[in-house]
Amino acid sequence: QVQIVESGGGLAQPGGSLRLTCSASGFTFSSAIMTWLRQAPGKELEWVSEIFSRGTYTFYADSVKGRFTISRDNANNTVWLQMNDLKPEDTAVYYCAKGRAGPRGQGTQVTVSS
Repeated sequence: QVQIVESGGGLAQPGGSLRLTCSASGFTFSSAIMTWLRQAPGKELEWVSEIFSRGTYTFYADSVKGRFTISRDNANNTVWLQMNDLKPEDTAVYYCAKGRAGPRGQGTQVTVSS
């Protein structure tokens, strides 16, 4: 079955960086669009970024554009989200998902605070 596991979250200071990792299995990873989503306390789930199957195309929410970078390694069924210049408003649980509305992992907490 589909398994998606996120890791790499934690506490960062404003202006700092974190790199999230998503490991996936149970489906043809190299054919799938992969997506990062996040949910802040008391807010709805928000789309953050996505990467097409070969990594040729990437898209970002305006709120993270220029600060976050999504990438993937199809040989190892892995997707990353490099997050730079973090802001307190980036605090959320971050989820990796198959496709735009497919199954996702349990999430990893990112907290940005001084």
